[in-house]
Amino acid sequence: MTIRHFLDIASHSPATLRAILDEAHRLKANGRGRLDLLPGRTLAMLFEQVSTRTRFSFDLAMRELGGDTIIASGGEMQLGRGETLGDTAAVLSRYVDAIMIRMLDHEGLVAFAEEASVPVINGLTRRSHPCQILADIMTIEERLGPIEARTVAWVGDGNNVAATFVEAARRLGFRFKIATPVEYDLAEDVVTAAKADGSKLEVGRDPYWAVKDADVVVTDTWTSMGDVDEDRRRSILTPFRVDDALMAAAAPGAIFLHCLPAHRGDEVTDSVMDGPQSAVFDEAENRVHAQKAVLAWCFRAID
Repeated sequence: MTIRHFLDIASHSPATLRAILDEAHRLKANGRGRLDLLPGRTLAMLFEQVSTRTRFSFDLAMRELGGDTIIASGGEMQLGRGETLGDTAAVLSRYVDAIMIRMLDHEGLVAFAEEASVPVINGLTRRSHPCQILADIMTIEERLGPIEARTVAWVGDGNNVAATFVEAARRLGFRFKIATPVEYDLAEDVVTAAKADGSKLEVGRDPYWAVKDADVVVTDTWTSMGDVDEDRRRSILTPFRVDDALMAAAAPGAIFLHCLPAHRGDEVTDSVMDGPQSAVFDEAENRVHAQKAVLAWCFRAID
């Protein structure tokens, strides 16, 4: 039987993504608490970098599905002393029932999954953050209704989260507008793939153009893990800060999203983060429910 990995959005059909999202909505509607959907199952959680939301939300998700978790950082494992990803994947597959891994190198994640004989879930790479985008779409649908009818605007760095939004727009049919400085554009292969299949991607430089009439305004931190040019990035990205004036250019009733952690005063002002249009804490909560649904799908508890 084919192993169900969840490594990126682009690898999955619209029907699969819709099934996962529908399950996430259903699980949240049923409330928190132990479900015993995955009794006796154990999820290994591996972290190359520190984490708050990914660590807590996956731990809670697995426990509330009736399973258990084992958490380790690279420095706590032989990975930190040179053991290969492939050997680690093969060994852990003998111990646990699924593995969630958060690491920068996307190709390394793919190589890890190729050697694993249990489901592998992408907790974040430099290229992709699929579980975050499922939580974002879940939040949009809670607030505004079906995603297919919506326009999502991204402002700032064309990073892994923005690229994953592009993949989701391709699969789920919503309009995605992005404004970035030329220095921090989306990766060329992301744009090429989107244009090749006729997705509703629009790319520009003006943040006011991007958010005009948008239903959702999204941004992310200007300095991600591994970035070393913090001062330069701040200087270039300052015109892309989301403030009250920028939000006012969006559609009436538009919401603001940010995957967190936020650097308040840099990419977003306090007045937007804490304002009535902000859905960032609902978005963070929804990581638990979206990841429950991903786990259920990986273990074939849903089709």
